Formats: sequence, structure tokens, C-alpha cells
Amino acid sequence: MERRKFLTVSGFALTAFVHHWGTEEAEPLKRATDGSRISDSLLDKLQGTTDELRVMDASAGSGTLTQLGKAHLELLKLIINESSYDEATGRSLAAIIADTATQTGWFAFDSGQHDVAQGYFLAAARAAKSSGDIRLGAGALSYIAIHGYSTGAPRDAVNAARAARERVKGINAPSLEAMLLTRQARGHAKLGERQAALAALGQAAELCSAGRSENDPPWLYWINEGEIHGQAGSCHLDLGDPQRAVDSLARAREALNPTDLRTRGLILTRAARAQIRSGDAEAGVATANAAIDLAQHLNSARLTDHVHDVIDELTPISHTPYARDLLERAAIVTG
Repeated sequence: MERRKFLTVSGFALTAFVHHWGTEEAEPLKRATDGSRISDSLLDKLQGTTDELRVMDASAGSGTLTQLGKAHLELLKLIINESSYDEATGRSLAAIIADTATQTGWFAFDSGQHDVAQGYFLAAARAAKSSGDIRLGAGALSYIAIHGYSTGAPRDAVNAARAARERVKGINAPSLEAMLLTRQARGHAKLGERQAALAALGQAAELCSAGRSENDPPWLYWINEGEIHGQAGSCHLDLGDPQRAVDSLARAREALNPTDLRTRGLILTRAARAQIRSGDAEAGVATANAAIDLAQHLNSARLTDHVHDVIDELTPISHTPYARDLLERAAIVTG
């Protein structure tokens, strides 16, 4: 966890990193020769902690999870440096570190710490290389893609998602490929590349409908039809087609995992914006109120930012009673 990893990279620098990640040899892990041996039981418990943090985030928002993720990474670092293990165990430890770094980066991203988040994603990609599990590396690149299209670098998102797809295309992991295609589609949509975005979404839908394979990673439990529709709706919104966005986001809400409350909140804010843009401001306000209901109980700076995006959409009609009431309520909830 070096200090330099907190410096953001983009453009050519990020493309070079992604290329290097895909072609370099895995780095051997350094290990103590006289430390305690690591048991399979300990590995299971370490992975279980990461899995539990992931579930907590989906249902309650990032909150203080960034600090918990950092603490877990520090423990993993101590184990790496002070324990004795064979090559197989070392790769398992690297895999847990890659998964934990990706999740910690996501917690930071959801908390609004975008520069810090990217550092964790880059570190996760390096750890994934040492683990030998290209699926974990693809997962880290998928979050680098999210960082790109969310922070004004959509071309980085396209490049990262494409590189990840290239690495996993031969392992028959349809859910993983579908997820990567949605990330690529979001980048294309931000760039205004309509045909490329729609093509990627179509491929993602086909792969998702094929169902999971035994090669799809367990941490990708959340990919389903609702996620595909949600990403499609977000793309349509960016491409200037609010009515198609309304339709896709409505389908997403019907198919989402009921425990994934933050995603539901994000979908609601995007649906509200789409409804307002399509001329149905009253429906948009009603949907926004439902999003605020969730935002009150979730600790997610990202969701709060999306609520502010809805507020911006309502500015031209802020004089209407229903918009004024929502704006007053949003001001109280978001501070």
C-alpha cells in the first residue's frame, strides 16, 4: 500500500498500466521462512471478512467501511510479511488482498474519495496478477472503468473494460463478461457513441440471459437482469433518450435484488431525472421522494450526489408546489 498509489492516473498513463497489467509476469510474494504456517481455516475467515463487508455495503452504504477495509488490508499485509506459506497459499492470500483492495476502493468511491479509490483499484489489479486469478483483475479493471466514466474520463472506462474483456474471453464466464460490457457501454454513452453503447448493452443482455457458469466469480452475485436494465437506462439518459431511460429503469426496479438498497436508490434518482426530462415532472418528483426515503437510511455520498442531480433538474420548475416541497425535503436530508 505505497503512498504513490494514491496519485490518480488517466489517459495514456492508465492505458499503459492496463496494458502492462495484461502482459507482465506475476510477481512472486515475499514471505518469512520462520513464521507461523497459515491454515486453510484462517484463509476462509479472512475471505469471509471481505465478503461480509461487501454485503454490508450493498445494504447500508459505504459509511465507515473504508476504514474497516483499510484495517483488514493492514492485517493481510502483516500476515503476508510475518507468516510462512507455500506458493498456493501465497496466491490465495494475494487473491484475498486483491478482493479486499477492490472493495475498499469501492467504499472510498461511494464515500466521495475518488482519488483514494483509484489508488486501491490499481493496487488490487497488481495483487490480482500475483494471485493468478484473472477474474479478480478484471473486477479491479471494472471499477477503474466506473471511476473513469464517473469522473470525466469515459475513454479510460472503455479502454479498461475492453482490456478486462480481452483477458477473460476464453474462460466462459458470461456474467463477468456481461458486467464488463455494461461498464464499456457506460463509457461509450458518456462519449456520445450511441451505436457502440447499444451494441455493448445488447451483448450484455444476451450473456446475462445465458445464466451464470461455474467459472463466474462468487463475488459477482449481484449481476442480474435488473442490473443490465439499470445500466441500459443510465446509458439512454446520457445519450439524450429520456423516454427509453424511463422504460429501462422501470424494468430495473422490478428485477433488482431487494436487499441491494443503494442500487435501488441510484436507479430511482436516475429514473426521476429521466421522467423530468421526458416532460413528466410530477412523476419525477414522486420517484425522487422515494429515492430520498432510501437516502435517509443509507450512508452513501454517491447516492446523495445523485439526489443533488435531481435537484438540479428541478431548478427550472422550482416555483411549482410539488417541486418546492421536494427541494425543501432534499435540503434537509442531504444537508
